[in-house]
Amino acid sequence: MSPIFRPHTAPPRLTPQRGPVPALRSSFAVIASVALSAGLKSLFLIILILSCPIGNASAPRPNLLLIMADDMGFSDLSCYGGEIATPHLDRLAREGIHFTQFYNNAKCEPTRSSLLTGHYSQIAGASPTVVYRAPTFGELLRSAGYHTWMVGKWHAGQKPFDRGFDRHFGLTDGCSNYFNPGEPRPGEPLPSEKNYPRRWAEDQREFRPFSPADASFYATDAYTQHALNYLEQAGSGDRPFLLYVAYTAPHYPLHARPEDIARHRGRYRAGWDRLREERLQRQKRLGLVSPETVLPPREAGVPAWDALPAAEQDSWDLRMSVYAAMIDRLDQNIGLLLAKLEEKGQAENTVVMFLSDNGGESDDTDYSRQPGTAPGPQESYRMVGPGWAQMSNTPFRRYKTWMHEGGIATPFLVRWPKAIAAGGRRNQVGHITDLVPTFLELAGTTYPDRWQGESLRPLPGQSLLPVFNNLPRPDAARFWQLGTAAAVRLGPWKLVRGRSATSPSAWELYHLEQDRNELQDLAARQPERVAALAALWSNWSRSLPPQN
Repeated sequence: MSPIFRPHTAPPRLTPQRGPVPALRSSFAVIASVALSAGLKSLFLIILILSCPIGNASAPRPNLLLIMADDMGFSDLSCYGGEIATPHLDRLAREGIHFTQFYNNAKCEPTRSSLLTGHYSQIAGASPTVVYRAPTFGELLRSAGYHTWMVGKWHAGQKPFDRGFDRHFGLTDGCSNYFNPGEPRPGEPLPSEKNYPRRWAEDQREFRPFSPADASFYATDAYTQHALNYLEQAGSGDRPFLLYVAYTAPHYPLHARPEDIARHRGRYRAGWDRLREERLQRQKRLGLVSPETVLPPREAGVPAWDALPAAEQDSWDLRMSVYAAMIDRLDQNIGLLLAKLEEKGQAENTVVMFLSDNGGESDDTDYSRQPGTAPGPQESYRMVGPGWAQMSNTPFRRYKTWMHEGGIATPFLVRWPKAIAAGGRRNQVGHITDLVPTFLELAGTTYPDRWQGESLRPLPGQSLLPVFNNLPRPDAARFWQLGTAAAVRLGPWKLVRGRSATSPSAWELYHLEQDRNELQDLAARQPERVAALAALWSNWSRSLPPQN
């Protein structure tokens, strides 16, 4: 399919709609319809709507800071039950809200496609070289008058600078060496790399390879420094900004600074069996899962920890210590971003969101130039492995690229001091396709019918603004598909099938309000519900354009 987008030198522009009132009408209409159906409760809800801080027509439009981790499991943050200290992300949860049922698309490219365009990836396109077949939120919000900046991982064709972002620095590819993605510097060992050379870019310039001269370069820190530089451009309110920070941590390779690794070394000798149970108990205390939740069995290929020799346990401890150090460093950098917002007087009216692009990665391939090189430095290229990945996804089954909860469930944190009460938990279902409608509503603009001469499909997602205010919104079906793996969720019911190298696996049926772990397959007992949900998924699948 030929590209339909013109280059950055002639960016498409929409006629901006200033102020939040026009776009907010859609959420208010939804809430009002729910209120009217609730009988005597409608008066209370209408009063609540009228007093809602998000609906303040005189307020300036908020800034938007979207932060995404890469290959981080549901339970890795301490505010989601993990043992890794993440004080700055915990602060977002404490000062804002956190979701218990928010979803991604189970893999890097399809998640980014839906996140950036608001469409399912099968419509917008998803691959390392794809030209998105719909406008990005950078293009939409720049046309609405926002500064638009991005740092970090893009994982698509073109460059962010070509697709609506005024500034960008980072990896336009999928994964890369954290310390040196390019040629070795004098006196340093040869960096290990997968699929060398990886694409990097700064604004309109692309680098293959990117060889940083600074011997202290570390990707997570470099992304943050560029983001801080962009935030220095944020004035006192002349124009709001959108900053999208797409970190690559903790995606492999396992690279971390020695001082960060040292803080975690030895903690994981307790093993994945015990630590997974400890995470579950913390999740119960935090109210993230029901008190009746039990852990799924170890996944295939994951041995009992106590059966491993001591030397092997120590090796696995190092791997998880490096992974934890990467999340530790990620959290430190997010703390710098939050501090910059406060320094610039922008914290109060900035909507900060955080999520992960998929669940933990179970792969255990070694791409080090010298196989067996210990994880941590630039000459290694190791992965965390299935045992620790299952712990990352506690309490769920499966991993990245699966449509079971372990592949698609993500932490989701939102802080907006000006409009969202602190410390709340949201159990409503959300999906990454909801973010573009949310951004449009906050920006006071609408989605176009056409873009560069092409008709656009309506966005499948719904604005999250009602959920931010702990108000109901209509339920909607959510769909997933990646290879032979697929799923649909409607209300508490989820139909899912696993990955298969040949023909699709059989459908499994779960009631997620009673069985979020997907341990009790009800398909044989409820064939009519299976048939109805399978038909819903098939109708959605048939509505998609032909896949290349």
